[in-house]
Amino acid sequence: MKLKKRMLVGLSLLSLSSFANSETEDTTQVSSIDAFSMSAAIRSVVASPDGNKLAILRATTKDGDYIIEIRDPNNLEAEPVRLGADKMLISSIVWLNDEKIGVMFRQILEDGSRKYWVNKFAITDADGKGDWLLPFKKKRNVQFNIINILPDKKDEVLVEVDINNNYIPDVVRFNINTGRSVTVMRGNEKVSGSFLSDYDGEIRIAQGWNKSDNAIDYYARDKGSDDWKVIKQVSPKKRESFEILGFAKGNPNEVYVNANLGENTTGIYIYNIKTGQYTDRQFGLKSVDTDGVVLDTDGTLQGFRYTTKQPKFYFTDPNLQALNESVSSLFKGKFVQIVSSSENDNVLVVRVSADDNPGSYYIVTNKQKLTKIGDRLPFIDKSKLGTVKYISYKARDGRKIKAYVTIPATKGPYPAVVLPHGGPWVRDSIVFDDWAQLLAYHGYVVIQPNYRGSTGYGLEHWMAGDNNWGLKKQDDLDDAAQYLIKKGLATKDKLALFGWSYGGYAAFAASMRENNIYKCVVAGAGVSDLSRINATLNENRFLSILQRPTISGVSPVEQVEKVNVPILVIHGDIDSRVPVKHSRDFVSELEKYKKDFKYVELEDADHFSDTLFYDHKKEFYTELLSWFDNKCGLK
Repeated sequence: MKLKKRMLVGLSLLSLSSFANSETEDTTQVSSIDAFSMSAAIRSVVASPDGNKLAILRATTKDGDYIIEIRDPNNLEAEPVRLGADKMLISSIVWLNDEKIGVMFRQILEDGSRKYWVNKFAITDADGKGDWLLPFKKKRNVQFNIINILPDKKDEVLVEVDINNNYIPDVVRFNINTGRSVTVMRGNEKVSGSFLSDYDGEIRIAQGWNKSDNAIDYYARDKGSDDWKVIKQVSPKKRESFEILGFAKGNPNEVYVNANLGENTTGIYIYNIKTGQYTDRQFGLKSVDTDGVVLDTDGTLQGFRYTTKQPKFYFTDPNLQALNESVSSLFKGKFVQIVSSSENDNVLVVRVSADDNPGSYYIVTNKQKLTKIGDRLPFIDKSKLGTVKYISYKARDGRKIKAYVTIPATKGPYPAVVLPHGGPWVRDSIVFDDWAQLLAYHGYVVIQPNYRGSTGYGLEHWMAGDNNWGLKKQDDLDDAAQYLIKKGLATKDKLALFGWSYGGYAAFAASMRENNIYKCVVAGAGVSDLSRINATLNENRFLSILQRPTISGVSPVEQVEKVNVPILVIHGDIDSRVPVKHSRDFVSELEKYKKDFKYVELEDADHFSDTLFYDHKKEFYTELLSWFDNKCGLK
């Protein structure tokens, strides 16, 4: 994470009465399912580097159909420039310089009987007067990463992209005015991605898959050298965390590294590429992994990032600490993030969220005026949202599990839903979770465990989930339900489990457990056949190499005869991560054994949230609540 240079500022003079667009939305005419199903009214807000413009990604319909509004941050009431195009489903934006915006969008393509979503990239002028530039337009699916927005060359950026369509990323220098690109480096079978440049734009870091060792090799090269050398190897057998975060200021051969290096949790070290030596641990906690560092644009260390209940910062720069404290003090009890800023900090974009707030955007201008831009989900009745607690419980073998519990606004005990996260190599970090709050809104207490196999809590907890699919990992979920019963939040005859992706797998596995504690389950986009898992299970192909040997345990499709509770199965018909065949095959077996089930297939839906539109979510949420309320008899 890189933040611009900061100045010590005081925000005590902010006028809290200067909100724009702060009137209360009328929630009485919108059903709760509609309110949760609508795409975010505001998806992102980004300040231009010079602070003269604000780009707002704003929805125009319930489906999103996002346009880009370019506004004057000092006069938000003025008529904006509006940018967008038909059939361009915009998903994200980035300022490439003070006048140009990079736009990532998605399109659905048909190839015979096959449909699939693809990513596209375009560049446009913020004043709306220029033509749209579509780089790499001959590529059907543009998977790329901006490596460096070169500060000394305002018209060029370094991009990682598979320029020659051989499925190995390359590095190109791309002109954002002309669309012309020059290949800087070809990826190959040895050095094949995750390129990182130093502050001069020289590519110095990369990764590659070592086929002979079945491991990931991390490469680096000395300043000015063409020779790559392996600085770290990570294998499935010794699965340490290792991430190169960025170059340090002062020595062109020093990089910040987030790694275990013999410790259970990760911490921050400085590694010297030339000498091969590490410094002592610069920052680290015993309870959780370190997430990363905060670096200035020249590599000056400004702080560290980690996550307990929520993401947190430990700032080493007193100016940045003062800035964040000043902004946070305006929203006491809320989770506050500065998500974008101009180079001189005269424009700060602030995102505020909480148990009862799905997200609101504000800007601070000239270090003295606070203005509200708008809300993410403005039609939700906040008075009916739940309260989120961060708790820990002991699994049956004594393992300590951290979890989030969302408690309804009404009086308990409540019917309960266990909601495991996907991945499984991620962790929940919750401020406002749409699904948990939807259920809490309708009277369900929800627990979201960071079960064994989740990341973020150290190497031992992560690896404890290896080869325990449907086994000890499943015990952790059942023990989460038991925690709710012990605390008087739920009763044992009103329990259910619902999950998506790996959570969908967990629902498949839960449907067939002996002495089942659940009245019913819901499996969304779940893996049903462990023998069919491949690299599509993870966006990062290197992680897939590490993850695949850790996947064994219960393969649900092989044991459907054991299903003993009603199951609702939901899947997108063009899911690119977990193919819909996983659910279709499971459903065929359910039919064969005459089990109690319902199957819902979402048309033109992929695995990911940005391809679940209003109609998808409305159908999904309606089925979900009806299943729990009526079929399962939890209400």
